[in-house]
Amino acid sequence: MIDLPPMTPPLKRSVTIEGHRTSVSLEDAFWRALLYEAEQRGMTRATLIGRIDRNRPPDIGLATALRLFVLSEMDKRGG
Repeated sequence: MIDLPPMTPPLKRSVTIEGHRTSVSLEDAFWRALLYEAEQRGMTRATLIGRIDRNRPPDIGLATALRLFVLSEMDKRGG
C-alpha cells in the first residue's frame, strides 16, 4: 500500500503576466507551493509566475514550467 497525498483535479486560475491575462491549470498543491515560493521572495504569486514565464524555453508550456520550478525548489530544500 502507498500513502497518497490529498489530490485535486487541476484548478484553472487567471493570472496577469506583463499586462496580459492568461489562465493556467495546476493542481492545488502546485498553487500553494507557488504562493509559498513567492512569499519567500517577497513578491506576489503573479509576479513570480511572470518571471518564470519570461525565463522558460519557448517550447515548454507555462504550466509545465511552473510545476518544474516548484519541484526544483523542493529539491533544493531537500524535499
